Amino acid sequence: MSSTASSKSCVVKAEPLTTPRLILRQWEPQDLPEFAALNADPEVMRYFPSTLDRQASDALAAKAQALIAERGWGFWAVQDRASGRLAGMIGLHTPAPELPFSPCVEVGWRLARPYWGQGLATEGAKAALDFAWNVLQLDEVVAFTAVPNKPSQAVMQRLGMRPDAQTFMHPALPPEHVLAEHCLYRIRKP
Repeated sequence: MSSTASSKSCVVKAEPLTTPRLILRQWEPQDLPEFAALNADPEVMRYFPSTLDRQASDALAAKAQALIAERGWGFWAVQDRASGRLAGMIGLHTPAPELPFSPCVEVGWRLARPYWGQGLATEGAKAALDFAWNVLQLDEVVAFTAVPNKPSQAVMQRLGMRPDAQTFMHPALPPEHVLAEHCLYRIRKP
């Protein structure tokens, strides 16, 4: 399956992915308070249009849970193996068809502040990419973020992703918004 093929055509059994320090798994009810706390943190959400209230955070988790239940993959809940606590979410997603590079599959991450600066986003994203290559048989995966988001761009570079020469304006944001200009990174199957 190429990255431009319909992601719904690839359904697999939902199994947790494990790394030395993380478990990427299906969402559970006890994840919701910690997920809401990270989505309400202005520093975590600095490169998003706004923080999320509890209702919006729960809706995001429910959507991720439903997609994983439906096709076996998506934005997984990330559990810290040492503490057992929710660290955030990492995984694969089919972004909005309005994006200029759609259809595609993206790799993405969002971690709570205590989990920053330890290489966990890179570790979890590598597991998601391995899944993309070996289970979904994708040829390419993308990642994108607002141009000012240098920390996420650094993760993309550590993953071996390469930036497109051109940036794009995110269609969900007004053109004058400080986060409207986005950069796109790509990685091909090794």
